[in-house]
Amino acid sequence: MTRADWLLGPGERGNPATRLDRRRPDGAAWSRGNHVRALVHGAVYFAELLEAVRAMGPGDLLLFTDWRGDPDERLDGPGTEIGSVLCRAAERGVLVKGLLWRSHLDGLHFSQEENLRFGEEIARAGGECLLDMRVRPGGSHHQKLVVLRHRDRPELDVAYVGGIDLCRNRNDDASHRGDRRSLPLAAAYGPHPPWHDVQLALRGPVVGDVEAVFRERWEDPAPLSRSPLTRLRELAHREDVSADPLPAQTPDPQVCGAHTVQLLRTYPNRLLRGYPFAPDGERSIARGYTKALRRARALIYLEDQYLWSPRVVESFAKALTRHPGLRLIGVVPSVPEQAGRLTLPMNLIGRIKALDALRRAGGDRVAVYGLENAAGTPIYVHAKVCVIDDVWASVGSDNINLRSWTHDSELGCAVHDECADPRAPADPGGLGDGARAFARELRLELMREHVGAGAADELCDPVAAFDAFVGSAATLDAWHAGGRSGPRPPGRLRRYVPPDLAVTRRMLAAPLHHVLVDPDGRPLGMRLRRRF
Repeated sequence: MTRADWLLGPGERGNPATRLDRRRPDGAAWSRGNHVRALVHGAVYFAELLEAVRAMGPGDLLLFTDWRGDPDERLDGPGTEIGSVLCRAAERGVLVKGLLWRSHLDGLHFSQEENLRFGEEIARAGGECLLDMRVRPGGSHHQKLVVLRHRDRPELDVAYVGGIDLCRNRNDDASHRGDRRSLPLAAAYGPHPPWHDVQLALRGPVVGDVEAVFRERWEDPAPLSRSPLTRLRELAHREDVSADPLPAQTPDPQVCGAHTVQLLRTYPNRLLRGYPFAPDGERSIARGYTKALRRARALIYLEDQYLWSPRVVESFAKALTRHPGLRLIGVVPSVPEQAGRLTLPMNLIGRIKALDALRRAGGDRVAVYGLENAAGTPIYVHAKVCVIDDVWASVGSDNINLRSWTHDSELGCAVHDECADPRAPADPGGLGDGARAFARELRLELMREHVGAGAADELCDPVAAFDAFVGSAATLDAWHAGGRSGPRPPGRLRRYVPPDLAVTRRMLAAPLHHVLVDPDGRPLGMRLRRRF
């Protein structure tokens, strides 16, 4: 087994225009010799990010992209608001450059005003943060990355990539009591929604790859928005509408670990004027998953905000059909983020169809769970994680849904560890693919939190891990069904059952919903070019 069996080779990305696969003399489509750490929970990520930004000085470079930015979100207590932290860095002489999705109107429950305010604060401090609406109609820029480059101390260079935005709700920890600076979700989550998320800290040559992703977007010559109304507002408010040149990219950081990392992306085939770095879009996230799933034999472990769309889960279903020993565990939100009379069935349509497809293929080898904290409040699962056979691990901004695979801009990291896990079975999948240390440790860290197990030994074996999840959820479900009598069982797993399933199924058959939404929970007017 080699990394080429799991990762996309040169040409397999399907986008020859990007500089990503032309950065190295050997033509490799990935970077070797990196050190990757999973930062589980927003509080862990934010505390590390705060320390790293505070250590930056004059001439250093800070780059970030985000879906939403709330300048008053605290990284680690009072006085650490992200807007203030970035402004103080700019005032110290750090070159701060950011790209935020301009967003739709706040009346549609998006974040236009917050993103505008974030950009204005950074600009006043001497940085530059552009509001980027160079998307397909109905789409968004969903990438979440931060790159820190140090002019005189390259050994400190680091990039952060994953699912955690620089905004409210995200600063939660292992206790899952929620972020004190919260935005409302569905009522079931309470005033401070518990939040589960994952980010990666990347060191080594891959930092240069992440910086290249930022630079491709930053240097796009297309107008930030084609909307006449937006253009008028930009003029009226004297908004910054063009990107100042960046300094030349410095050499990649030195090799510092044993992790191979491949950056996977989604860009839509943007109408009228395509991205110069992806003229017909890019579907390497979809392609990367599809290639890795062909080798799945033992266990697919997913944590995902959506797990929608029968079209997207088709590759998972095919793997389950081909291999009768393959199991799939999914961890998803118990309740959709929005649970109104219209939004609830819209959010559930794609998931119901996706789960039906998976269960037809895998039967009782497919198990899906929600999470709750010690008080019984559902935990909102915002993580985007996939681990296949403890060999291939992916963490990023991309969800298992059609938007992330075709329509929105996304960035994920596929990680392949050159070091085998000495505790693991030699060949759990039957292909000579001995479990890798990074993928195994990521899965075990996440599973231990959900099951409440003190040791990882019982979770190492894929079958035992699957059974441990089944048993943990059954015990907690029974405790709830029995009126919560006696001590609460350990763990946070609840068997996932879509609310009002029968009603939603009837709605699926209603002509109104066939008009309003497609299986991805999106208005039909926003149907996509479905090619990946």
